Amino acid sequence: MTDSKDDYVYDDTTGEWRPASEMAAIAASAGKIEVRDAAGNVLADGDSVVLVKDLKVKGAGQTLKQGTVIKSIRLTDNPEEIDCRHDAIKGLVLRTEFVRKR
Repeated sequence: MTDSKDDYVYDDTTGEWRPASEMAAIAASAGKIEVRDAAGNVLADGDSVVLVKDLKVKGAGQTLKQGTVIKSIRLTDNPEEIDCRHDAIKGLVLRTEFVRKR
């Protein structure tokens, strides 16, 4: 009987046989993009952020003031942008350089 802990996979980059669970963890982490806010904190889906400066919103004719809390952000494919919702503005995309994790 073989256990999944006993399975080894050849790693082409290192030239070694490594445990399959370790290789699966490396493959999973390679696909993830690390998104950071203006202060360098790592952001994740569902986090709340605070604006660090006043932002004029194109097309809405509105200005979001510094200190405005944006709840429930979603990460995008671009590590410099987050997708979020505000009460008055739907489909808002903010640059990570203008937000700080709450």
